[in-house]
Amino acid sequence: MLDHIALQVSDYRKSKEFYASALKPLGYELALEFGESGGFGKDRKPDFWIAQGSATKPPLHIAFASADRPTVDAFHRAALAAGARNNGAPGLRPDYHPNYYAAFVLDPDGNNVEAVCHRP
Repeated sequence: MLDHIALQVSDYRKSKEFYASALKPLGYELALEFGESGGFGKDRKPDFWIAQGSATKPPLHIAFASADRPTVDAFHRAALAAGARNNGAPGLRPDYHPNYYAAFVLDPDGNNVEAVCHRP
């Protein structure tokens, strides 16, 4: 099991604002910040970190678990409103399994960020 993950971003302020908005529907918030490094998570426990630097190359694919499908939809709307580029509208992805419901966006550095619900 992973405890946390970190990625480098080209513009910390822009990425911090993006992730604060995009991850809010999933219950994430900025939990800790050290200069140009910040950790997002639930219940003040950061498990997703971003830090100023050369953007991670190649871009990563990061998937956040969602409790239900409406929250996946809310993530997608919030991410687009925060400036993300659409990389897959909310919907079923039956190639993965019958209940795989996900949405995908590209963050400011081109990372593929997903919210996914595995429940019916």
